[in-house]
Amino acid sequence: MAKKVVATLKTGTGKNFTKCIKMVKSEKTGAYMFKEGVIPNDQIKEFFAEKK
Repeated sequence: MAKKVVATLKTGTGKNFTKCIKMVKSEKTGAYMFKEGVIPNDQIKEFFAEKK
């Protein structure tokens, strides 16, 4: 199944998206956690600019 997903992302509209991962500090515990998502290429800066 993973091969189909990878093949789809490399061709067609998959090139318009990027998987982004950023570290976010939790206000409750102070620990860091990771927020990730598949973001359109034109919205990457907004994804990293938002604080939460």
